[in-house]
Amino acid sequence: MIHPRTLQALEFDKIVAALASRCISAPGRALAAALKPLPDPGAAHSALQLYEQAALWAAAPEPGSSRPFALGSFPDVSGLLSSAGAVSPAGQRRAAPDTEAFWALRELLRLAARAHASIATPEAARQWPLLLELAEATPLPAQLTAALNRCISDDALLKDESSPELYRLRNEVRRLHQSCLKKVKDFARQYNLVPYLQDDFMTLSSDRYVLPLKANFKGRVQGIIHDWSQTGETCYFEPLFLVEINNRLQELKHEEREEERRVLAYLGELLATELDGARGALALLAELDLLQAKRRLAEALDARCVPLTPSEEGIALMGARHPLLVLARTGQEGREGVPPSGKAHNVAQPVRPLDIILRPGERVLVITGANAGGKTVCLKTLGLVAAMTMSGLPAPVARGSHLPWFGRLDAFIGDEQSLDGNVSTFTAQIDHLAKAWKHLDAQGLVLLDEFGAGTDPAQGAALAQAVLDGLLDKRCFALSATHFPALKSYALTREGVRAASMLFDPATRKPLYALAYDQVGASQALDAAREHGLPEDILRRAEHYLLQDGQDATALLGRLNALAAQREEELAALRKERESARASAAQAKERLEKERGRLHEETRRHAAELMRAWKEGRATAKQSLKEMSRLRASLAPAVDEGVDSVLPEARELAIGQEVFHTTFNKRGVVTDVDERRGRVRLDMDGVSLWAERRDLREAAAPGGPKSPRPGRATPVSGRLASPAREEAATMRLDVRGERAPEAIAATERFLDKALRAGFSELEIVHGRGTGALRRELQAFLRAHPAVASASLAPEDRGGDGLTIVVLR
Repeated sequence: MIHPRTLQALEFDKIVAALASRCISAPGRALAAALKPLPDPGAAHSALQLYEQAALWAAAPEPGSSRPFALGSFPDVSGLLSSAGAVSPAGQRRAAPDTEAFWALRELLRLAARAHASIATPEAARQWPLLLELAEATPLPAQLTAALNRCISDDALLKDESSPELYRLRNEVRRLHQSCLKKVKDFARQYNLVPYLQDDFMTLSSDRYVLPLKANFKGRVQGIIHDWSQTGETCYFEPLFLVEINNRLQELKHEEREEERRVLAYLGELLATELDGARGALALLAELDLLQAKRRLAEALDARCVPLTPSEEGIALMGARHPLLVLARTGQEGREGVPPSGKAHNVAQPVRPLDIILRPGERVLVITGANAGGKTVCLKTLGLVAAMTMSGLPAPVARGSHLPWFGRLDAFIGDEQSLDGNVSTFTAQIDHLAKAWKHLDAQGLVLLDEFGAGTDPAQGAALAQAVLDGLLDKRCFALSATHFPALKSYALTREGVRAASMLFDPATRKPLYALAYDQVGASQALDAAREHGLPEDILRRAEHYLLQDGQDATALLGRLNALAAQREEELAALRKERESARASAAQAKERLEKERGRLHEETRRHAAELMRAWKEGRATAKQSLKEMSRLRASLAPAVDEGVDSVLPEARELAIGQEVFHTTFNKRGVVTDVDERRGRVRLDMDGVSLWAERRDLREAAAPGGPKSPRPGRATPVSGRLASPAREEAATMRLDVRGERAPEAIAATERFLDKALRAGFSELEIVHGRGTGALRRELQAFLRAHPAVASASLAPEDRGGDGLTIVVLR
C-alpha cells in the first residue's frame, strides 16, 4: 500500500488530474479520479497487460471498416440507472423516465454494442484476451436495445411504431387533420373569409383547430373566440362546425398520451429487467474511456509500461523523467497548466532523463551533490514511477527499465512542520517513520530527503546511518538524498549501499541534472549562496571557517565530478553513435528488402510473360529457357553484390579447397583444376560443373573445408575435359547405387537446376551393372519436354556407364 501522506508528498493527485482531464465522459473521469495503487502485483500486472492489449486493439481496424473503432462522447446515464427499478417510500414503483432519458440510454447502448463487436473479433482471444474478458463480463441488454431502437426516434420522441395502438391513434389524428383542413378551406371560400385570414387558413390554439381572423371580422360568423394576439389585431376563432371535430381531436390526443405512457412504462419495466446489462454497457464504455485517456497521457509523457520483476533483480529505471515536469514543460498538466510544486522543480530547465539503478544485491542508494541539483527530483521520479506502475499506468522511462513490486511505499519529502500541532520537520519525520517501521519489509521502498537534517548534524548523520542500517536488515529498498559527510563515507564503504552524485558543469558550476554512480559529490553551498547574491565578504569568511575546520574536500570532489562529467559526455556520445549505427543498419536492411522485393516481382513478371509467350506459340521452349537463363544472369550480379564485397577473391585454388560460387550463390569443393583455361571443376552438393576463376570467392567457413556428400558426385580427378567439351559448360550428376525412383527424382531436380543455370549439355553417371537403371533413366529423359536427346557416351568418356543429355 501507499500511505495517502506519501501520495500527497509525491503529488500523485496531479497525475490523476492529468489523466481525468483526458477522459471524454463523466463516468470515465470518475474512474480516473478514483485511480489508486492496486493491492497486489497480480492486479497491477493485469492492469498493465490490459493497457497494452487495449493499445493493440485501438490500432486494429473495426470489423467492416478500414479504420479503428473511435470512442466518441456518450451521455452519462448513471442517474437513470440508479433510479431505474427503485421503489418510492410508499412502496410504489417510481414513474417511468421520459423520452429524452431513454434516447440517451439508446445512444449509450448503440455505442456499447459497436465497441463490443469491435472487441469480440476472431483474433481477440489471441491478441487482447483481457479486453475481451472485460467486454464479456456482463452481457449487453439485447431486448432493451432492440426496444429502444424501435420506439425512440433520433429527435428523442416516441415513434409511431412503438405500439399498434399508438400507430392507429396517430394515423387517425393525421386523417382528422386532413379532413379538418379541407372543411376549413371550403368554409373560407363559401363565406369569402380569405381576405380576413391573417395566416393560411388554420392554426392551433389551446390544442384546438382555430381560424386566425382579423379583429374587425368579429361577430360576422357564429363561433368561439379562444384567444387574441398580443397586438390585438388577430383573434383565434373556432367556427361552430369545428367544435365537434376539435372535441374528437381532444379524445384522440388523450388516448395518445395514455398509450405513450404505457409504452414508456413498458420500456421502464424492460430496463428494470435488464438493468445489470445496461450498467455493464456503461461500465464497459467508462473503462474504454479510461484506457483511451491512459494512451493519451502516455503520448504526452512518451511513456511505456514498466515490467515488474523479482526484487532480487534490483531497480533499473533507464531514462526516467519526472512525469509532472514533462507535463509542465509541454503545458499539458491537467487543463489548468499549474506547474508542480517542490523546491527542486524548475520548469525553465530541460527535463533531463535519469538512470536510477540498484544492481542485484544492492538495496540502498545514497545521492549527494549540490543544492538544487536534482536530488529531490530523483527521489520523486522513482516514487511517482513506482506509484504509476502500481496503479496500472505507463510511466516516462526508456526501454530496458524494470521495477520490483513494492508492497509499501513511504516518502519523507518536503517540509512537514506543523505549527498547529507543535511539530517540527524533524519531529514529524521521526513520528511518521516510527509508525511505518513495523510495516516495512523486503517489499518496501523508503524515500528519505535529507533525513535528520533538522537537528544537530552529528546526531542527525548518526541517526540517518542507523536508519539505513535498519532498512538493510529488513531488506527494504531505500533512496536517501543527503549533505552529511558521514553518509557520503557510509555510502562508499557499506555493503549493499551504492553511492551516486548529481553532476555539475565544472566550468559554469551549474547543475547538469545527471547521476554519476559510485562516487559522492560536494554540496556547493557557497557557490549557491554566491549565485543568489550573498555578499562576498560573508562568503570569504565562510571559506576561512571551512578551512579552519579542516573539512574542505571541495577540490577533490570537484576533480571527481569533472572526471565523471567527462565520462558521461563520452558515454552519451557512444550511445548516440550506437543509435546512429542501428538506424543506418535498419535503413540498409529496409533498402535491401525493398530491392529484393523489386527483383522478385520483376523476375515473376518476366517469367509469367515468357510462359504466356510459350503457351501462345510466340516462342519455343528452347527460346524461353534461354531467355530465362539470360534474365538469371542479368539479375545475379545485383543479388550477389553483397557477397562479392565481403568475401575475398580466390587466388590459390587446389583440389579439396572449399570456395563460394557467386553466380549460384552456393559453396562448392574443388575437384579438378584446369590452369590453362583458368577454370576448375566444382562439386556443389552432388552437382559437378566447370566454373570460371573470376566467379569464385574464398569461403569463410568456420568449420574448415566441406567435403562432398558420399554417394553423390564422384568426379574423375586428374582428367581434364576435352577441348570440344570445354567450349560448352557441363554439369555432372552421379546416381550410381541408387534405386530407379530416387535416381529419377534426383535427375528431375538436376534438370531444373541446369535449365535455370542455362546449361545445354549434361552428364549423368549411372554405371553399367545390369543396365536396369540406365534404361529407366533414358526412358524418363526421352519423355522429358526439355531434353533434346539422351545418348550413351563414347568409351573414352564413360561408355554405357554414362548418359550425355542435350537440352533443347
